Amino acid sequence: MDSALWEAVAQAEKGLVDAYLGGGVIKMRIARPGHGKAGGYRSIVLFRSGQKAFFVYGFAKSERDNISRKELEAFKKLAAVMLKYGDDDLEKAIYCGVLTEVGKDVQSENV
Repeated sequence: MDSALWEAVAQAEKGLVDAYLGGGVIKMRIARPGHGKAGGYRSIVLFRSGQKAFFVYGFAKSERDNISRKELEAFKKLAAVMLKYGDDDLEKAIYCGVLTEVGKDVQSENV
């Protein structure tokens, strides 16, 4: 699954996102393993091009249509904080288990 997340970030870096939701929040389709994007997941990503990407919420399209307006506002507030994290903040959050770093595999080495 890590390679699918790296691929989503690579697509976002090229401007290929499903929706720009404002305030550093985007929506991306993530392919389900063994299937295409159409039957996959929707993911809310806190994103700043060339800097950071945080996958904060994912859902299957079959489970729900979209996020609510209230949820979007919460994600925008979260983006305002998390996109300012420096390297030390990120290292501490990963060390404490608050965040999980997505591994980069050999197949996505050019991302």
